[in-house]
Amino acid sequence: MSNFQSRPPSSGGNLPPRVGVSPAAPRPAAAVPSASPSPSSGSGFVPPPISRLEDTGLSPLWLQDLALKILYFQGYLSGFKIAEEIALPFAGVTDQILESLKREKLVEVKSSAMGGLGEGSYQYAITGAGIERAREALERSQYAGPAPVPIEIYNQAIRKQSHHRVVVTQRHMRQLLSQLVLSNATFERLGPALNSGTSIFLYGPPGNGKTSVARAFGNLILQQDMYIPYALYVDGQVIKLYDSVNHQRAADDDTTAAGTGSLRSGQKRDPRWVHIRRPFIVVGGELTMAGLDLVFDDTHKYYEAPFQVKANGGIFLIDDFGRQQVRPRDLLNRWIVPLENRVDYLTLHTGRKIEVPFDVLVVFSTNLPPRDLVDEAFLRRLRHKIEIGDPNFEEYRQIFQRVAQAKGVQYNDQGLAYLLQEWYIKRNRKLRASHPRDLCDQILDIARYRGVEPTMTKELIDLAAQSYFVEL
Repeated sequence: MSNFQSRPPSSGGNLPPRVGVSPAAPRPAAAVPSASPSPSSGSGFVPPPISRLEDTGLSPLWLQDLALKILYFQGYLSGFKIAEEIALPFAGVTDQILESLKREKLVEVKSSAMGGLGEGSYQYAITGAGIERAREALERSQYAGPAPVPIEIYNQAIRKQSHHRVVVTQRHMRQLLSQLVLSNATFERLGPALNSGTSIFLYGPPGNGKTSVARAFGNLILQQDMYIPYALYVDGQVIKLYDSVNHQRAADDDTTAAGTGSLRSGQKRDPRWVHIRRPFIVVGGELTMAGLDLVFDDTHKYYEAPFQVKANGGIFLIDDFGRQQVRPRDLLNRWIVPLENRVDYLTLHTGRKIEVPFDVLVVFSTNLPPRDLVDEAFLRRLRHKIEIGDPNFEEYRQIFQRVAQAKGVQYNDQGLAYLLQEWYIKRNRKLRASHPRDLCDQILDIARYRGVEPTMTKELIDLAAQSYFVEL
């Protein structure tokens, strides 16, 4: 950061001498550049359609148990509805499951088709024998949702889709970060880091935009799409993968309830897969070591995928790194193998370890000094280390102008010169990129209360700064 004492405002109240607009302070863009990825950009992989039970990769007996559990919980269902619930086409797959269950007298048809809609509109109910078998299945696992995909198929799909990330150029980066003011040195390091798709360590004082940079990366990722299964299948165990909180469906996804027709006829792809935006998952102080491995639900007896698996194909941001409930060193040691080998190993409660791809851009963001968090050995494994430092006077001015315009505060250079002299230079206070936003909010609050225009007068600046700054 610049030395404030060596660059005081002039006696005329003007700003400190300007250093010029940084090349890395891109001008706001009206739209995403035409060459940037669009939401419809292909992932390079489409789950092939399935037309036979064998295509699912699952045991017919396991699929029968799944259908029985769904009938046990929901009562009467049509054949089409059962197909929708287990995310399998009716013709050639679900109809075969139901036919086997009928032969074994585990389900029965309660009403016939009306209007010539075929067997898919038959209403099915579970029998007494079916209830007994469903209860036995529920003792093993209470999972009753879309049929899972074998983990080997998932691993192949992630690797195929990893080659279709869009590479950003310098021009793309300027528009991607158009709302941020960064030094040219910092800006030039961010693009290669994003293209690496591996790991980034963002560090520096609080309030200078580390999280904003990571979220800008996330906005780019969300413009690209991919496919993931609802759930994974490993040795009879189910791992729930799709998460409506952390995953955003692509606009053209046809596996929702509104797209039930696609499960009945004209199936174009395996409906066990969800078409999503590439994930951008953020965790903070709540992250624990347990959250980085398979989480087994002792009650329902199935697994929840850990954060980094849900983030496969996208970005995993560990915000406020160093403030988690576990020691930073323990957390970092957990990442050594995945970062080096691009594979991760997860442990089932039976003790078996399974391998999954680690196709994740991991972003560590911290306000703490790196020497307090990591050692040289771990830093070597992080591909890009980027400091997001304090803005200089000219960068601070650009930020204040943008924020004031966006929030409706009347900006003037004289007011900013007064703010810098009285509340920064005289008090030896460091500039932070977040201060303009917060000070403008303070000015707005005070102006509304007093019934005056929000302008950068000395009085409003003093009142705002008195309410905002705390001497530490």
